[in-house]
Amino acid sequence: MTDAATNKTSSAQPGLIARVFDSDIWHSFTRSPVTMVSAAVTLLLILSAILAPWIAPHDPFDPGSLSIMDSFYPPAWDDKGDPRFLLGSDDQGRDVLSTILYGMRISLAVGFSSVLLAMTIGITLGLVAGYAGGRVDSIIMRIADVQLTFPAILIALLIDGVARAMAGPRSYESIVFYVLVLSIGLSFWVQYARTVRGSVLVEKNKEYVMAARLIGLRPLAIMFKHILPNVLGPVMVIATINLALAIITEATLSFLGVGVPPTEPSLGTLIRIGNDFLFSGEWWITIFPGITLAVLALSVNLLGDWLRDALNPRLQ
Repeated sequence: MTDAATNKTSSAQPGLIARVFDSDIWHSFTRSPVTMVSAAVTLLLILSAILAPWIAPHDPFDPGSLSIMDSFYPPAWDDKGDPRFLLGSDDQGRDVLSTILYGMRISLAVGFSSVLLAMTIGITLGLVAGYAGGRVDSIIMRIADVQLTFPAILIALLIDGVARAMAGPRSYESIVFYVLVLSIGLSFWVQYARTVRGSVLVEKNKEYVMAARLIGLRPLAIMFKHILPNVLGPVMVIATINLALAIITEATLSFLGVGVPPTEPSLGTLIRIGNDFLFSGEWWITIFPGITLAVLALSVNLLGDWLRDALNPRLQ
């Protein structure tokens, strides 16, 4: 009889998908047409980048398939255009549409990886600073305050310059992706650390944390298993907004010539390459990657703004 009642109760509980569609966040999402369009555009761009090897008309990284005779073709709808190149071709005869699809892969990979690195560093230091307090808290926060006095792009340039000098020009190209992730990630960890620290200062005095201490749990277990899940809301908002900032920072570094090499271009590298030919009439080489970067950053930012409002209890 007891087993039957238990099974009946468990079967009556809604599943995870049902709870998601019945949540306040989902209702907030469906009530905002701008957010739904932003999510659709972001998903479309990410899927296009992931599926680039299968949906791109050409492989821009295959030297054997490139011909210098195909360079500087305007978009296909132009009178001088070629149907093989929908958005035109660049100075090396590469299809602009294909380079954009492959370039987004690099930009998104750098963006996601650097945000993940910044989250790991910032959350860990924020938890330690807020929970330990005292001298540990002061040291971590003073380091954060010092870093806030430097612009993120300057820190990234400094790290990139040091890595370039230590590795040498030949070895640098093989590690440039990791250098970009490290430089951008180290530029953004402060926001996570300060936000998590402030939340931990509130959470560590609550009853569930005191109960965890009474049963003898170690501080690391309390921080990561009990406090961390309760401070992830603001962190996810920062991560969403920082994803757009990381992509723009990578594009800025690549535009300045300290990003990925032209043989494996990101969106920033494509814009820099096209900028050399912008005033000679080949506008499509830089305009279309620039529009893609702007649309991607804008859609991600709009999602971050919605998530911030959706997770703010004062706006419920």
